Amino acid sequence: MTDIDQWRNDIDRIDLELVELLNRRSQCAIEIVKIKNERNLGIYDPEREEEVIRLVQGATRGPLSRAAIKRLFERIIDESRRVEREHRNSG
Repeated sequence: MTDIDQWRNDIDRIDLELVELLNRRSQCAIEIVKIKNERNLGIYDPEREEEVIRLVQGATRGPLSRAAIKRLFERIIDESRRVEREHRNSG
């Protein structure tokens, strides 16, 4: 196996771990929307979203920049909101 193959295997393994973690995160969002429904709260919580962004930006040690982390997590949060809306509308 060449060095590039080893690195690609590492990336593949990490990608699968990321999928598992993102699905676990989405399950948490579903549980949160259940509580939001009970409390008649909206899905969009800009203060919480900013808190999440600050937290993850502070955790990066590179090579991804704070701006890159922000862009990635904005997309992850968008998908979490979509999952919450779907669950709210189906339940």
